[in-house]
Amino acid sequence: MSFNSGIFLLRNKWILVVLLLGVSGWYRQGWALSASSSIDSLKRQISVLTKDRKYGDVARTYENLGWQYHQQYGYNKYTMDAFFNSLKYYSLLGDSLGYYNEHIVIGDYYTHDEFMQPYAEKYLKKARQYFNRTHNIPKVIECQLGLADIDQKKEPIPAGLLTQLRETERMSEQHKQAYSQAYALNLLASTYSRLKQPDSAQYFASRSLVIAQRLKVKWLIALNHFYLGIVNQFRNKSKDAIVEYQKSYQLAENENNVTMLRELSKHMADSYSRMGDQKHAYAASLKALDFTTQFYTSEQTKSIRLQELDSQIKTLAVEKQLVEEQSRSQHVLNSMLAIGLLISVLGVGALVFLRRQQKLIAHQETVIAQQQIRQLELKSLRAMIEGQEGERSRIARDLHDGLGIQLSRIKLFVEAHQEQLPLSVKEPLNQFLDEACTETRLISNNLRPYALSTFGLIPALEDLVQKLNLVNQTKLVLEHYGEVPALDDESSVMLYRVVQELLNNALKHANANTITVQLMASDETTLISVDDDGKGGDFENMPARGNGIANIKSRIAYLGGQVMWQSEDGKGTSVMISLPVKKESPITASIA
Repeated sequence: MSFNSGIFLLRNKWILVVLLLGVSGWYRQGWALSASSSIDSLKRQISVLTKDRKYGDVARTYENLGWQYHQQYGYNKYTMDAFFNSLKYYSLLGDSLGYYNEHIVIGDYYTHDEFMQPYAEKYLKKARQYFNRTHNIPKVIECQLGLADIDQKKEPIPAGLLTQLRETERMSEQHKQAYSQAYALNLLASTYSRLKQPDSAQYFASRSLVIAQRLKVKWLIALNHFYLGIVNQFRNKSKDAIVEYQKSYQLAENENNVTMLRELSKHMADSYSRMGDQKHAYAASLKALDFTTQFYTSEQTKSIRLQELDSQIKTLAVEKQLVEEQSRSQHVLNSMLAIGLLISVLGVGALVFLRRQQKLIAHQETVIAQQQIRQLELKSLRAMIEGQEGERSRIARDLHDGLGIQLSRIKLFVEAHQEQLPLSVKEPLNQFLDEACTETRLISNNLRPYALSTFGLIPALEDLVQKLNLVNQTKLVLEHYGEVPALDDESSVMLYRVVQELLNNALKHANANTITVQLMASDETTLISVDDDGKGGDFENMPARGNGIANIKSRIAYLGGQVMWQSEDGKGTSVMISLPVKKESPITASIA
């Protein structure tokens, strides 16, 4: 085993975990549904079945509806809503088998995201306890594989995991559960990859691939090809690795699995780079960047970390409803006790006091529930924004430290051997290398601006305006007045992204001659305005115009501020942002 190969496998240990997050939970049978069962028709069936009180059919139809939502949107909150409704109707029906089988469905589905791992483990353990008690071995195997999938992502890997997986694979074969056997072999391959044992990983991935191909399970076939590619790259067989990655890539592309496509593009870029094929390495890196952008703007990513939070919000809403029902019941009880109030003044005083206390408690519980809901919403928004900025920073760092260094080395090599190259080759080659280096630096700087992290918000905005003026005919002007308050890194990044989005929108759509950015600060408020003299437009229906405006609103709302649009046809557009000033030491900013 070479030193470089060991480093490669160590680097990919966590990448394997990330990739599994995109496909884990898919091993259950029966995910493929008839295309004729449309979402609308299933909703109509549920309405009819609910009126007829056929709760068993309602539960099963809700589960089918969940899979239909998954096929259309990927991992999303509508699927989880359908699964929880299925769980509720199995409970109303008293169907323990269906109820705990739905626990497996929810547990497997939650394994899509490491943020949901504790909740996935809770549902799977509860289901395993029931199926162990009822001696339902196939279901026990499903639960054990789901829990093993969670365990093999932990750091460090649990000591008995390999023994447990081998025993589960043996049970699957003994009970003729080919689907579970293929998945158990796949988990063994993944675990051995993390343990830096490529021979064992190749053995189990190959066995899993044979069974998956026989069963025609596309996601499992793609994942096994990926592991075989990892093994080949570990052995410095870059060409063989790329062949395996391309097989996996084609299957993932057919399934529209953005997470897997992103990781495959990164690995192909690494393999091409090791082969010295910088052109294909650069193309694969750009694909990885594109898939990352798709990942963070897709319905899948926007909802993946909100599922359990959404469930908690609904739980709070149910508790609030119960409090209201208790309050109504108490009102009826008080009406009945009104006759007794005529008998005793003491009884009247006691009942009035009791009623006031209950109203006060109900009000306090309602306020607490609203505060918890707001906190959960802010936590989910923070997680999404931190994920976006973290991924941008990592990709920018990888481009600068990886591909950027490789391009610089190639340029130095060419300059050192210029005398050996004909003039017709030397000049275009130097031009192409300069353009590639410049493009790499631009992409890296756009993902994580150097001036923002080093000098702060105002210098970063000045740098942004200066660069945009160099490449656009529209004139951009930045003005700032007063004492701009000190901002933390999170607030600076958010405000920079908001101004960047507004400038890009104006340059793209406004057809303006001049765009002016102004920052004004007072003792209580910081104002930011972006004005252009372009064609203007109608902003009454802003939510329908795309994700850009929604992102701006959510970021400013998170900072506790407000944003307003003013625009008329032919008179340009003005966007005003108002932020409250935190009482910190200010930075005196001169007028530009």
